[in-house]
Amino acid sequence: MHDIRAIRDDPAAFDHGLARRGIGPTAAGLLLLDERRRALLTEVQTLQARRNEASKAIGQAKAQKDEATAAALMAEVAKIKDRTAALDHESGHAQAELDAALAVLPNLPAADVPEGEDEHGNVEQKRWGTPRAFNFAAKDHADLGPPLGVDFEAGALIAGARFTVLRGHMARLHRALGQFMLDTQTERNGYSETWPPLLVRDEAMYGTDKLPKFAEDSFRTSDGRWLIPTAEVSLTSLVREQILAAGALPMRLTALTACFRSEAGSAGRDTRGFIRQHQFEKVELVTIARPDESETEHERMTRAAEGILEALELPYRRMLLCAGDMGFGARKTYDLEVWLPGQQCYREISSCSNCGDFQGRRMDARFRPEGEKNTAFVHTLNGSGLAVGRTLVAVLENYQEADGSVTVPAVLRPYMAGVERLTPA
Repeated sequence: MHDIRAIRDDPAAFDHGLARRGIGPTAAGLLLLDERRRALLTEVQTLQARRNEASKAIGQAKAQKDEATAAALMAEVAKIKDRTAALDHESGHAQAELDAALAVLPNLPAADVPEGEDEHGNVEQKRWGTPRAFNFAAKDHADLGPPLGVDFEAGALIAGARFTVLRGHMARLHRALGQFMLDTQTERNGYSETWPPLLVRDEAMYGTDKLPKFAEDSFRTSDGRWLIPTAEVSLTSLVREQILAAGALPMRLTALTACFRSEAGSAGRDTRGFIRQHQFEKVELVTIARPDESETEHERMTRAAEGILEALELPYRRMLLCAGDMGFGARKTYDLEVWLPGQQCYREISSCSNCGDFQGRRMDARFRPEGEKNTAFVHTLNGSGLAVGRTLVAVLENYQEADGSVTVPAVLRPYMAGVERLTPA
């Protein structure tokens, strides 16, 4: 959510930030809504002041037995009461209009975010690892997986497209990846393990900027709750409507959960294979931070995600997203893209974002700086550490052998009861 006072102070800067996102001038319309809202509130305050004066005068008139004056004043107070009620309704409507207009506007990019309209404007910052040279034709995971226990047909039969069943050692490898990631993030990177709800209310989705803009991308239950599209929603909402002590920050949280996405905005993309599913698991990283430490925490979070890829010896690259390709709530984002030899390209496996105070405002999540009376909004950060299904895809493709088997990465073998290779059934 944007601060209307900041827009008032510098509407040109606000429009410039939105222009970098490909959105036309908006400040003038917002300020008209704000001016109307403020005018109504001013009128309400004026009437309330007059009502207080008249109420005192009624008492004085009655004390002096001036019934005519008292009656006139009482009639005036009654009119003020009716008018105030009408104005309260109007101002509430005006506030709702302003909030609705602000709620659909994305966060403004940080100053060091590159210009660009889409992924072509993203800037590669680093590469790690060298893609393996195969002496045979590397297969795509969608072809490699079925003999190893990736059952696309059973998933579709049970639940429809974009659902998959994993069997035997393949299911165990998937579980091993999630546990390895969670153990690493908690034991080595200082994140606190959390087991949050998978169903959340509107307020949690709104506070983490998933509503109203992305309602179609999520699943809603018959009782009005939402299946989380990512544990970011649950974890970040833990500080909603709270005032935190400065000493409690940074707060670093992680969770391994199922996630659910309708993928309404990605029709026709990655329909084959395990890349884009309606149900998947992910280790989510969330940090609640003071404004002065959020950039450092962003780098720290990204390195925590990169460490998983490096431990698995999966080649990857880090991309700094341009203004036009960032997510709605982000002010700066790094994408980690893993090398997939079956597709001969890098594909996103983690997205680590600094949202600044954008979500903090929507959630009314604050902290009190030490020695100060006033509070300030927290900064929130989120990232994948990592998406389990996509990491499974990367392991299959990078560790495949000519006979269709897959070598289990060394760091995962303790989680696999010593199994070193998956062989076709």
